[in-house]
Amino acid sequence: MKRALVTGGSGALGSAICRRLAADGCHVYVHANSNLQHAEKLSSEIIAIGGSAQAIAFDVTDHAQTIAGIQNLLMDGPIQIIVNNAGIHEDAVMAGMRADQWSRVIAVSLNGFFNVTQPLLLPMIGTRWGRIINVSSVAGLVGNRGQTNYAAAKAGLHGATKSLALELASRGITVNAIAPGIIASTMSDAAFTKKLIDQLVPMKRAGTPEEVADLAGYLTSELAGYISGQIISINGAMI
Repeated sequence: MKRALVTGGSGALGSAICRRLAADGCHVYVHANSNLQHAEKLSSEIIAIGGSAQAIAFDVTDHAQTIAGIQNLLMDGPIQIIVNNAGIHEDAVMAGMRADQWSRVIAVSLNGFFNVTQPLLLPMIGTRWGRIINVSSVAGLVGNRGQTNYAAAKAGLHGATKSLALELASRGITVNAIAPGIIASTMSDAAFTKKLIDQLVPMKRAGTPEEVADLAGYLTSELAGYISGQIISINGAMI
């Protein structure tokens, strides 16, 4: 059984990815930071329907804390699937953005990617098989007003994705990024009216977390062994 770590696994998108990977036969570590209870609830639901899951918690922006959490996981063997899904919004126009708003968003999306992924690489390389997915955003491709920090963090993930893919290509490990557009969730429902979605999205609807999870499931499967270094959009033809 392959072991998968999904950071930010207690959120709407992370939960869908966790469910999909568990359905595909993985043992899933459902990561949370402050929402450990949500991660534990999701793990229990996965187990109740015959899957394998475990809730874990650490702050991906804290290098020492993340290393400690990763070392605990590695005691049971290598992690072969990583989904770097943790991310936050601290929206503000650049002229009015505080330094802490910039730093926090960069720290979660970009520093968190490094803190989680780097210590897992050598054990993964030893198995000669692995799948790494970085969850980005359409904002990282085209930008967005009020999200200079978020767009910068996600665009940084794109460069990291392509570089790491080159480093790991000969080891049987793929590295890709998924860049969702407007995906239905409590947060997006509050930000995007139906009228606005109709204006922005040619398909005239928001995507679902399950649609993103299905893409993640494919990219982590044996079928996707020759796909690496790609930024794959899922946005209803927005771009």
